Amino acid sequence: MQLEDLERIAKLALRELGAGNPPIRIVAEPAERWRLEVGGQEPLTMTIRAGSGTTPQFIREQIFNQFGAR
Repeated sequence: MQLEDLERIAKLALRELGAGNPPIRIVAEPAERWRLEVGGQEPLTMTIRAGSGTTPQFIREQIFNQFGAR
């Protein structure tokens, strides 16, 4: 999974969730994990598992689940 792919998928999922187009920051972490920070001053932080072979649907589901649990 490339940073650009994850960013594109995250932006689309957030729009579907009604979040509009908030600023996002994505940081690679060990073990095929990514930290996704959504928003400005007090960002919502999500941890996304995504490696080679990960489908966009799996990433979308993770974002939906973590965004809904906030």
